[in-house]
Amino acid sequence: MLGNLFDTAGTMTSRKPPRPLEFPNLSDQERKARRLALPPGEDYWVFGYGPLMWHPGFPHLDVRIARLRGLHRSFCVYSHRYRGTPEVPGLVLGLDRGGSCQGMVFRVPAGEGEEVLDYLYEREMITGVYRPSWRRAETDQGMVSAITFVVDRDHRQYAGRLSHDEMVALIVQGCGNRGPCMEYLENTVHHLQALGLKDRGLERLHKETCRRKEEG
Repeated sequence: MLGNLFDTAGTMTSRKPPRPLEFPNLSDQERKARRLALPPGEDYWVFGYGPLMWHPGFPHLDVRIARLRGLHRSFCVYSHRYRGTPEVPGLVLGLDRGGSCQGMVFRVPAGEGEEVLDYLYEREMITGVYRPSWRRAETDQGMVSAITFVVDRDHRQYAGRLSHDEMVALIVQGCGNRGPCMEYLENTVHHLQALGLKDRGLERLHKETCRRKEEG
């Protein structure tokens, strides 16, 4: 998909792709077909692993530190709007297979459940790169079932097959209508640290992208 951006050594080249990276939005009908059914008359939980942790944007009654098993936080989604452009894409986070992920779960009040789900789908399901599902999350107070947006590996926007050097290059170059991709990475690392959560992979990636940026 982006192979022409890199030379044979896997280093980012200055050439632009022959066609900009663009991913069509889901139609209202497509989004509706992927809508999860909520438990009638009950509160429910939503799992956040990136910006949702510090900017949920929806009413909630409770928030807890939580861990998902079998999924990990990864820069595995091409960004052509928020943290990149079609001509110079960046990357954003997704939940991909393997390992585990510490994040936060938010309890949504039943009376506002459908409105919050509308908001989440407008925010997370623009192109359909995520598959919403119910996942079991571990908290200190016990297990909860939470709505979780997991990356769709069959979607064209999936970037989880890039080499490490390609991933670093895209994070360094990416800048969209919500700012630089590196700022997005830095915010994630700092917010996780403020919560007392460790993601050593992201911390190493942050140091490496900063070094790569300084080297030019």
